[in-house]
Amino acid sequence: MKNKKPDTTQIWKQFEDVLVPRLPLTVTDRAIYSHLLRHSRLEGKLRLPFTIPWLARGARVSVGSAREAVRRLVAKGALRLVERSRQGHVVDVRLPEEIRAARPSRIAGGEAALLPGAGSLEETDFLKTKALRQTIHLRERGSCFYCLRRVNTRVRCLDHVLPRVHSGRNSYRNLVSSCVECNSKKGEKPAEDFLRGLYRRRRLTDAELTARLRALDDLASGKLPPPLATSANPLPRKGRPALHSAASYVTSKQI
Repeated sequence: MKNKKPDTTQIWKQFEDVLVPRLPLTVTDRAIYSHLLRHSRLEGKLRLPFTIPWLARGARVSVGSAREAVRRLVAKGALRLVERSRQGHVVDVRLPEEIRAARPSRIAGGEAALLPGAGSLEETDFLKTKALRQTIHLRERGSCFYCLRRVNTRVRCLDHVLPRVHSGRNSYRNLVSSCVECNSKKGEKPAEDFLRGLYRRRRLTDAELTARLRALDDLASGKLPPPLATSANPLPRKGRPALHSAASYVTSKQI
């Protein structure tokens, strides 16, 4: 898949002046993004297949650092994960101007009209209000994202898949509903490592671990948006919520 080669000078200015400070990007993130960008969009290709060892060698970082940087870049919208398999990754590499999170926020404060359509969903801080936090809990349907046990409102919390200390955002792509125990034990561990730890402790079966790892990829790719609601179709107060379009709205009166 090819597209017209972009203006490299303009892209570099946008990368340094806009993308790096607004996301923000770590030194490793910058190296990984630059390497992927050079081998994709700067060569006229939108989609890029690669392996983590290849990427690590090219960016001169460790395999673990490369893997975590890819996860961060996917969570921040700089990359769109198309496929992940034993053979490697396939991503769409986005130019700085195509990354929603790098654009100036157009969301006004307040509890009303919190989600003004799918275009602003990527820019929304889901820790900002109770109504927004509730949509993340509803998406998990009353279960802990990690251990899958049922939890009530007294023992649940929101967890950053990519910890805030590692530049994790308050995006729906990086927040999950978790039991207090998993939230505490996970700490700053990578979510994938924590899930494998649950499997080793026999808290998850083979099938559950595979499903949770797939859910991590879906979450980072934006395939698990929170269930939203409109005044004509409010979120239910009890029971399992019905999933709605990401173009819907939610207000505090409906929670």
